[in-house]
Formats: sequence, C-alpha cells, structure tokens
Amino acid sequence: MEIRIQSLKFDADQKLIDFIEKKLAKLPRYYEDVKGVEVILSLLPDFDNKNVKIKIDIPGNDIIVERHSAKFEDALVDCVDVLKDLLVKVKEKRHDS
Repeated sequence: MEIRIQSLKFDADQKLIDFIEKKLAKLPRYYEDVKGVEVILSLLPDFDNKNVKIKIDIPGNDIIVERHSAKFEDALVDCVDVLKDLLVKVKEKRHDS
C-alpha cells in the first residue's frame, strides 16, 4: 500500500509524517484491497484550523474523509476511525454479493 502525504503551504515535520504512516498502516486490516492512500494536510483560517483529508484508493471507487481540529493528530485519528467503519462496510458488501 502506497501512502502519499502532501502538506499545503507548510512543511510537515517528520514526527507528524511518522504518526500518519503508523495510523494508516493499520487500514489494510479492515479491507485488504487498499491500493493507496493520499493524505492532504492544510491550514484553515478558523479556530480549529488543522485540516486532514484522506483519500483511499480501493477497487471500484475511492473513499474520501475530511476532518479538522486544533491539532493534525486529532483530525487524523477522527479520519481513521471513520475510515475503519467505511472499509468494514465495503468489505461486508463485497462478501455479501
């Protein structure tokens, strides 16, 4: 599974990149056909200004989840929690059909 991380208008530090990779590495447990993951980190003008957008490439379609928080780590954890549920649903649908 390929993981691409983009940070828009700032440089993500290695600690944040390592955290993202560690969290995303668990996703294939929920759906083994994950081809790749694209993470886009950006800053928003409001209070909870850390935005995380994750796009997962799976056969048939892509799953996109976006969250924002005061910290990138919190937004990422929220995204991963949602993605786990979505990947399990996709897997169940594929096996039911």
